Parts: sequence; structure tokens; C-alpha cells
Amino acid sequence: MDVFVDQSKLLGTLPVIYNVANLPKPAPGEPALITFTDATTMFHEFGHGLHGMFANTIYPTLSGASTAADFVEFPSQFNEHWALYPAVFHHYARHYKTGEPMPAELAAKIKNASTFNQGYALTEIVAAAELDMQWHTLPPSAPLQQPDAFEKQALEKTHLLLSAVPPRYRSSYFRHIWDISEDYAAGYYAYLWAEMLDDDAYQWFEDNGGITRANGDRFRQMILSRGNTEDLTKMYAAWRGKDPSVEPMMKYRGLLEASH
Repeated sequence: MDVFVDQSKLLGTLPVIYNVANLPKPAPGEPALITFTDATTMFHEFGHGLHGMFANTIYPTLSGASTAADFVEFPSQFNEHWALYPAVFHHYARHYKTGEPMPAELAAKIKNASTFNQGYALTEIVAAAELDMQWHTLPPSAPLQQPDAFEKQALEKTHLLLSAVPPRYRSSYFRHIWDISEDYAAGYYAYLWAEMLDDDAYQWFEDNGGITRANGDRFRQMILSRGNTEDLTKMYAAWRGKDPSVEPMMKYRGLLEASH
């Protein structure tokens, strides 16, 4: 997702937002079918798109998705939840020849598969986030570091040195945290923080009637339209009615039930 024109009351501009997808080209005469992973990615990027399109702020620099890195992925990751929501899923997951919706048993398999190997997945991203933070909190006076030795020390310090679960990225190719255009230096944790927010937000929808017009309008007015015009922690708590909890994230990853 990106922006051609930011919404701004100051400049009198309406948002012009676009999504770009990289999808496989079909063989000649064949339909352009996509995987469920691609479908989820489209929901994700459209979540960013909604953040931009629903913007309603004065200044363009505070509009839409112009928020901190640990909040900007919240609306997009939140929107991924609707990809498997029954009322939405049955609307688009249909056989390309017959138009019949996907059988419930197959849809259930997709949902069940989403919790596979989540202990590994969570550990590798926590390790990467910790490694990133420790690189970027080295003082200026620190001597030149040997990457492999530094990684070992950093992961030992946080009890994440596990040979079976290495960090998602090694320092020599951890592009997110070294490329200044990415804005994730000392901020790779943002994906996990945003996941905690998006799962907690989806739990609110589940507890309050699901995908209704009233719920959507409330989310639009109190979150999506406000961009970076307020303290984001207070903004979220005002919409949610309380501070976010990590329990929904553990539940949707399939880890909470296993601990009981």
C-alpha cells in the first residue's frame, strides 16, 4: 500500500491510495487463481488502504498510516482476521467453475492449520526483536562487534539462544533493521506489538456482535480516521474500553489453550 495524495483538511485534499500485488500470471487460457496466503496479504494491504482512505485530519503529515511503526501494522494485521471470517470467507472463497462456496470441512482445515508450529514462529520473531534492540542500544563507545559472537551473547542474555529455533534473521542479512528507509531499526518488535493489538481488537469485535455496521463505524471513527493526531496508546484504550491484553494473541496463535 502507498499514497499518491494524503488526506488533509488544511490543503483540502482527499486521499488517493493504492495497493500493489505481485501475483502469479496464469497459463494462457487459465483463470488467475491465488493462494490463501495471497488472499490474506491482500486483506492486509487493504487494511493499510482503509487507514489511508478513512483519514479525517487537518495535517497531511499526521494523516492515515503516518503513525509510529508499532501502530501502523495494527489496522492491516487486524484486517487479516476478516479473510477467514465466515460471512466474508463464504463470499469470495468459491469454486471458480461452479461458484459453490468452499466446503466447511476444507475451510476448517485452513483455520486449524493457522496454529501449526506457532511455538517456533513466536520464538524466532521474539529472538529477532531482541537481537535488533540489543544492536541498537549499544553505546557509541562500544568497540567493533563480531556479529556471530554478539548474537550469541545477546540471545543468551535474553534466554533465547536455542539451536533448534534461531532468530528469524541473522545480523548479516537483517535488512529491516539496517536499511534506513525501512524505519524498523530498534523497532522490529513492532510487528509483535501490533499483533497483540490486532488480536485484542478482533476479540472486541467477537465479544460485541462481530462484523456489524455499528462496530465498523466505531472503529473507523475512533481509530482509522484519526491517524497520528492523538497519543496512540490512549486512542486505542478509548476505543477498546481498556488497555490491550496479550491473551487474545496467545489464543489465536493456539498457545493459550495448550497452557491450560
